[in-house]
Parts: sequence; C-alpha cells; structure tokens
Amino acid sequence: MISFILCMVALFLGYMTYGKFVERVFGPDDRVTPAVAKADGVDFIAMPNWKVFLIQFLNIAGTGPIFGAIMGAKFGPSSYLWIVFGCIFAGAVHDFFVGMLSMRNGGASLPALAGRYMGKKAEKGILVFSVFLLLILGSVFVYSPAEIMSMFGGTTFLWVIVIFVYYIIATLLPIDKLIGRIYPLFAISLLFMALGLVVVLLMKWPAIPEIWDGLGNKALTVDPSFKDQLFPCLFITIACGAISGFHATQSPIMARCLKSERMGRPIFYGAMITEGIVALIWAAVSSYFFYGEPTPGYALYEATKDLGLLTSAPKVVYLVCEDWLGVVGGVLAVLGVVAAPITSGDTAFRSARLIIAEELKYEQKSIVKRLSICIPMFVACIALLVWQTGNPDGFNTVWKYFGWANQTLATFCLWTVTCYLVIHGKPFVITLVPALFMTCVCSTFLFVSHQALGMEETVGNPLGLAVMICAGICFGRWYKKFEKNRIQ
Repeated sequence: MISFILCMVALFLGYMTYGKFVERVFGPDDRVTPAVAKADGVDFIAMPNWKVFLIQFLNIAGTGPIFGAIMGAKFGPSSYLWIVFGCIFAGAVHDFFVGMLSMRNGGASLPALAGRYMGKKAEKGILVFSVFLLLILGSVFVYSPAEIMSMFGGTTFLWVIVIFVYYIIATLLPIDKLIGRIYPLFAISLLFMALGLVVVLLMKWPAIPEIWDGLGNKALTVDPSFKDQLFPCLFITIACGAISGFHATQSPIMARCLKSERMGRPIFYGAMITEGIVALIWAAVSSYFFYGEPTPGYALYEATKDLGLLTSAPKVVYLVCEDWLGVVGGVLAVLGVVAAPITSGDTAFRSARLIIAEELKYEQKSIVKRLSICIPMFVACIALLVWQTGNPDGFNTVWKYFGWANQTLATFCLWTVTCYLVIHGKPFVITLVPALFMTCVCSTFLFVSHQALGMEETVGNPLGLAVMICAGICFGRWYKKFEKNRIQ
C-alpha cells in the first residue's frame, strides 16, 4: 500500500510540475478557437470548461484504465511504475499536444495533423489505421459492457442490441444534445467508484506486493502457464491508464468545443492524469484480488476460488464493487464501469465519422451526409460483432489486437508531435524518447507475442530493439536534413 500512496502523490506532482513545463513548451495564447470560429451546431460547439473536462475524461477512459489495469496487475507492482511514468511523460503529453495542435489547425483530426507535419503518405497510412482501430474499439466497447450488464439480467446479445442502437443515435446527434447532457453524469459515477474504492483500500490497508519486493513478472511465480512476458506485454495490456493512441482520436473532438487554448493543460493533460489515478486504483485493488496476503482476494469469493489469475476483468469489477461498496454503491460503481466503455464506444464512431468526413471534405450539418458515412461503419462493426460473439475466444482475440493497434497509433502520434516540435524549434526530446520507447514496445510485441509471430525472446527482443534503432537513425537523418535546409 505504501507504493500505491507514493504513486498517487507522484501523479499529482507530475501534473503540477511536468504538466506546466509541457504547457510552456507549446505556448497557449488567446487566439479564437475553432469552437467559436467554425461553430456549426453539430460538432463545433463551445461548451463550459467543466463539462468539456468530464466528457474528455469519459471519452478516453473506456475500459482501459479498469480492465487494462486489472489484467496488467497480474504482472505485479511494475504495473504501478508504468502507469505513473507512462502517464506523466508519455500519455498526458500525447493527449495534450494532439488536443492543442487540433485547436491550432482548425479542429483537425489526427490524420490531417500527420499530413501537415509528416507528409501525405503518413496522412493516408494513419487515416486507414485510425479508422480500423476505431471500428475494432467500437466492437470491443459494445461487447464488454453488454457482458457486465448481463450479470444483472438479460442476455449478452440483448444488451449488445440495446447498446448498439444507442451508438447509432449518439453518433448522429449534435454533440451537445446527448453527449453534452449525460456524459458528465456518467463521469461523476465513474469518479465516485474510484473514490469509494480508495476509501475502502485505505480502511482495509491490505498486504499487497510493494515495488521494492521486486519488479519481475509476478504471475509466473503463481501460475507457470502464464504466457505473457512483462516486456513488452505489460506496456500493451495497460494502455489507456498510461498512453493510448485512441486518445488521439478523441482529443480533437473536445478541441472543437473549447473556448480558450489556456484550458488545454487542465482538460487534456489533466484528464489523462485523472485516468492514470483510476488505473492506479484498480491496479492496487487487483493486487489485493490476485496476490493479497495471507489470502488472495479471489480465494474469498465463492465464484472465483478455483479461477485465480484466470478470473475475467468484468467479474473482478462486479465482485469487488458489490463486496466493498454495498448494494447501492456497487450498482453505482458498476454503472460507472459500464458507462465508460459505452461512452468511449459512441465517440469512437463519432470520431471515425469526422475523420472520414474531413478526408472526403463532406460537411456534416446534413443528416444525409452523416448517414452516408455512418451506415458502412455500422455494417462493418456488426460483422465484427457477429464473429466475436460466435467465437469462444473472440473477445480476448479482438482485445489483444486492439491493444497492439492502440499503442501503435500512439507511437505514430508521438512521432507526429516530435516532427511538429522540430519544425517549430521546440525541445523535441520530450516526445522523441517516448516515441522511441513505444516503437520498441510495439515492434517487440509483434515479434514475440503468441498472438502474432510468436518468436523466442532471444530473437524477438533484439529485433524489436533493432527496429527502434532504425527508427532513431531515420529520424536523425531527417532532422539533419531539415536543419540544413533551415539554415540555407
């Protein structure tokens, strides 16, 4: 528990210090924002800052800081360090710069930003990759909340239909009609859940692994059949609580609703730090569930006595919330956990609509033009859902590929921001270092994961490192050429 407390303090200090430094690097000013200059009553709408923060937080939260933290906690207390350092130095920086650059470029989406700072080939590649990711995410965030809701009644299939109908409505309506009204309530519910769990954690003060007990893969000491290696799998499993490419598709949505650039740090950087806090809380709760001493939490629940590390993330959420927070608190907490993926799912489709519309130069005030983009997206998602529900391991398979695609998109985004910083003569090392690290993580995962190429670590890890070195060399050559041209 001492490690947990120290990490919570570190996240707060990171916002107050490094967050201010990153803000100074960008230099927000008082120029007119797209929410005012391009107001259209659908996507460009100025909203109160508190509401934008809550919507941004809920948009990026999803199941990542909850389910990802639960699965990541199996690796042991090293999950704490990834959440803290990843959030402060990579994820929050990533979200802040994408949101601010979107505002500076008229509310542009990530592919358009990549095109501006990395060239048209990068724009086309990231366009395809980001839309693909958003469709996968929409599918995942239909199925996971439906599975949780089925625990209270009805079938998973019934809840899939209900949630999907909601997605269609939310994607098409102006952002202030549905999202702007109900998202703040759901965000408060999610924050209530986190606060309630912190209070119970402090009251129980369970004996859980500390950072100084060792940072190795703790799951291997309990279950030798656990296949995932700490590197790179931890950094793929815990995404939204540390750094997530999905956030780069969401920050532009809120960039179109902010009335002042000076709110960028509390809203973009601050929402990511808040998400890191939620992830840290669930990592601590899950450490109790998997490794609590003298008896792990899973052994105290009849439904999970024989499951151990194999207990699903939704079941962990349901059992812990109901046991720790009581019936009413448990229902409200689970509502927050259910609302998070649902609200991220609908904004995933909304973001995909806006990205495609921007590429095709389709204005979005017309409902007909919105439908012309949305119908093919929804058909593709339905096909993915049918496959997912018909395959016993469908959800886990989709989630693993989503995790890799998600972190790969974050890597592309970090390289985009690095190029922006170089072009504008700003200290680019703040994104270059995380860009290189995430390049190594994503390439290594592709080589060694049993869901991908499945190479031996002795082969896959050096190959991942080689890819990172090659990326660094390519960047160095580009930087040298750019500086030479600038001097001339």
